Formats: sequence, structure tokens, C-alpha cells
Amino acid sequence: MILLTFLRIHWIGMKRDRVVQALTFLLPIMFFSIFAAVFSNQSDPMSKVRIAVVDEDQTPYSQQLMKALMAEGSLDVRVTATREGGNGATLDRSAAETLVRNGDVPVAVVIPKGIGAAGMFPAGDTNQVRPKVLLLADVSDPVAPQVVSGMLQKVAFTAAPQTMAVEGMTMFEKYTGPMTDAQRNMVDAWKRGEGPAIPSGSTSDTAVGLPVEVVNVMQPEQGDTSMVSFYAAGIGVMFLLFSCSGAGGTLLEEEESGTLDRLIGSRAGMGGVLFGKWVFLMLMGISQLTVMFAWGQLVFGLPLTSHLPGFFVVTLFTAAAAASFGLVLATVSRSRAQLSGLSTIVILAMSAVGGSMFPRFLMSDTMQQFGLVTFNAWALDAYLKVFWREVPMWELWPQIAVLTVLTGVFLTASRLLARRWETT
Repeated sequence: MILLTFLRIHWIGMKRDRVVQALTFLLPIMFFSIFAAVFSNQSDPMSKVRIAVVDEDQTPYSQQLMKALMAEGSLDVRVTATREGGNGATLDRSAAETLVRNGDVPVAVVIPKGIGAAGMFPAGDTNQVRPKVLLLADVSDPVAPQVVSGMLQKVAFTAAPQTMAVEGMTMFEKYTGPMTDAQRNMVDAWKRGEGPAIPSGSTSDTAVGLPVEVVNVMQPEQGDTSMVSFYAAGIGVMFLLFSCSGAGGTLLEEEESGTLDRLIGSRAGMGGVLFGKWVFLMLMGISQLTVMFAWGQLVFGLPLTSHLPGFFVVTLFTAAAAASFGLVLATVSRSRAQLSGLSTIVILAMSAVGGSMFPRFLMSDTMQQFGLVTFNAWALDAYLKVFWREVPMWELWPQIAVLTVLTGVFLTASRLLARRWETT
């Protein structure tokens, strides 16, 4: 009977506490759904890999490669400077590299001059210098270069079967003797695009294929140290939100002790109290992120010193938005326990969708767009521009503008929610 009484008491307590219910049932389901949506290829197919293609060879063989790449369902191919409607000048190597540096595409494929003449010689044939297809890549996305490289090998075998047949007959003649007149006529017909059809998709055990070289166009001299900034920003922003929500909870402690009533009754008023809290939380956030990135430079070689102006601008606006968000969580909560549970649910969900836990480029296009509703995504994009893409300061304006708007919205919401303390 005593056990049943205890169970009944705890059940009633849990039934009344919506935050405990959410932590027990909602949060696990939420995280399961997010991870399933990211990594499951059954319910949400893998998004297309965006690439740019430059044809420097301008031969029938290179054009067949381009057409085959454009026909691949897993690739979103861009060949012009302007994406909309395929208008604009045809891409050259410099323009394609700019697209990669700006984050428009993760990989640019450059089909070099001479590849049509070299074709697909066996790897053991050292008499022919084979030009390499270049993959100008943003290596912060390690998946895209591998996918594109695999697609290139596939289309090399399937896009021009007649070209492969001609090369095969030519190599056969080189090592075994002259072709017959019938074989020579067939080869000449294939060269003209005529002759008997070759089944597309034929494979060979001969070591043939396109030689591919991946070129890191994003700060190659820094190696892996540049990626440290990505993880520093992701973890730093997530814990910044936790710190601001926790420190904002002092409002609830002051309410319980009666201090808040005296502060509201002073000349500062509720608006002054919130403003003072916001300034303190913002300064605390700036300090927290600075320590995080300084530690990254000291221990892991993060290039902080060379990016100080951009870092401080982004950190200022990030800390301002996070501080105002912490005030919203504090003013909407009724107790410290409720604030703790609510902040855990909201911040972890935002961090998972917004890219603090794993990169957004691993997500589908739909989830990447959905992630933009979170504070984390805009802050991380700003840090990525500073440390990885090294863009000019003025190009940070979209992220700074969004963070500024979020700061204003959160401050306004917290002021409205805090009116309950003025009426009690």
C-alpha cells in the first residue's frame, strides 16, 4: 500500500509538470526524428550535390561527359555564372573557383584541355600523359568530392561507349597486330558517330578511368586547422545559449527573494532591469566565446589572430542575440526548474537542427532550409564566412542583419512577458 501511495504521488507530480513530461517523452522523440531525417535515405532521399562544370577541352568527348553529368539524378549541375534559367556567361575555371569559395557549390569540375585526345588509356600505359580532371573543392564538405569523383568514373564508362570501343580497338592493334579491314571500317564508323551501337553501361576489367585530382581551394596552406573554427563556433554557440538562459534565471531568484519588486520600484523600472541584465549577459557571452576561440588557437592552432576584426563583429552580434534569447526563456518560465527543463528542450533542438551538433551540409535541402529558422544556423554561417571563406567584412551583412532582428524581437518579447511582474 505504501508503494502504491508513493507511485500515485509521483504520478500526480509528473502529470502536473509539463516540462518533465516534455523531457521524458517529447525530447527523445524530437531527437530521434531529427537524426532519422538526416541519416535515413528511405523516408528522405539524399539531396543532390550541387556542382559547377567547366569544359576547357571543347571536344565531342568532353561534351559527352558534360551531358552525362547533367543527366545524373544525384547531381545539380551548373555551367553558367547565373543560376536562374541557365543565363549568364559560360563558366571558366576562375569563375567556378569563385563559386566554390563563396559557398554556392561545394565542388567545381574542370575538364582540362587535351582530355578528348588522351581519352581513357589503361593505367599501365605510361607512354601517354593523361590530363587530370580537377575537382576544385570546399573540403569542409568531405562527402561531395567523393560523390562527384565516383560519378565522373561512372559517366566515363557510360557516356561515350563508342569512344571506349575505339580506344580498345586501338590498344588491341598496338599490342596484337594490325586490325582487319572490317575492324578498321568499324572503328572509322564509330569515330564518325556511326556504326553498330555499343550498350551503354558496359564495364571492363581493364584498369581504365578518368584520372581525378581534388584541389582544396579553401585555405589549403592551413590544413585541418581551419576546421577547428567550425567546431569551436558550433560548440561555443550552443553553450552560449545555455549560459545565457542559466544566468537569465537570476530574475526568477530575485522574484523569489523579493529583490525584483524593489528593483522594479526604483527609478530603473522593469525596462532598466531587463536592459541591465541584457548588457551583463552580452558581455558574459563575448567573454565566453573569446575564451573558447583563444583556447582553440593556443591548443589546436585555430587562426584567430588573423581574423580578429571579423571574429569580434560576429561575436558581438551573436552574444547580443543569445543574451536576449536567454531573457525570453527566463521571463516565460515560472521557476528555476521550469527554466532548466525548457531551456534544455529548446536549445538542444535548435542546436541539432541549426548545425551545432553536426554540419548542416549533411542534411537534406529541406532540413537545411528549416535550420535557418534557428539562431544557431545564422551565427554559424557568420563564423564560417569569417574563418573559412575569409570574405570581406561587408559580406557578413545578411547574418548580422538577421542576428540584429532576432535581438530586437527577443528583447521585445521579454519586455512583454515581464509585465506580469509589474502587475503582481
